[in-house]
Amino acid sequence: MMQFLIAFGLTLFAGLATGIGGALAFFTKKTNTKFLAVSLGFSAGVMIYVSMIEIFFKAKNALTSALGEFAGYWAVLGGFFGGIVLIAVIDKLIPQAKNPHELRKVEEMEASSAPINKQKLLRMGLFTALAVTIHNFPEGLATFLSAYQDPKLGVAIALAIAIHNIPEGIAVSIPVYFATGNRKKAFLYSVLSGVSEPIGALIGFGLLLPFINDVVFGVIFAAVAGIMVFISIDELLPSAREYGEAHLSVYGMVAGMAIMGISLVLFTL
Repeated sequence: MMQFLIAFGLTLFAGLATGIGGALAFFTKKTNTKFLAVSLGFSAGVMIYVSMIEIFFKAKNALTSALGEFAGYWAVLGGFFGGIVLIAVIDKLIPQAKNPHELRKVEEMEASSAPINKQKLLRMGLFTALAVTIHNFPEGLATFLSAYQDPKLGVAIALAIAIHNIPEGIAVSIPVYFATGNRKKAFLYSVLSGVSEPIGALIGFGLLLPFINDVVFGVIFAAVAGIMVFISIDELLPSAREYGEAHLSVYGMVAGMAIMGISLVLFTL
């Protein structure tokens, strides 16, 4: 029971770290489009870097070890592009009001055709929450199982994942806040997206443990990488640039990649 509680506590800590990023919505101003551009670019950089440098190669290592080099590599490609197709289909199925005009500054959105623009931002925030939720589910299971077997290893993994989850919370809360003007709702959405981590841990421990293997983990992580890359390219970066702060969005993206790269190095030494 003590092992279970320690493992669950570490997983809960890692998951709720999205709320730290989400809390930044309380310190933003609606008129600050520069902050929005940098934040969206930063979030895109984090998601792309984590997906392509960490998650994709975790999936590749798991699948090639289980299936061999040739079959394993094809499996990771199938999972990666399968994730992209999945989120693209969901994207198509959700109704979206068509706006013939480019996005404008937030104060202009409020003064005229705000509902259409705000709907686009809210939709982006919800899609990001979906990607983060799907991403956190297997991460929660991995964190829990590692901590259950070796609490010291679990602490290191939980800290690393918590750092990853902070900018993911930003990716969820900032678009929701700018779309709704509701800081509490933005914070709540970011926290809820992180709750999937302890939920994934409980389901995995209680129901899925007999069926977990490297192939299942590999396919899930490959699909998650594809989903996060699609969200970043299709939603986060275009929205950041449409606010007239193209260079700031790029700087934010590079900063997000750099911070994630440094954190990965620090926590693997």
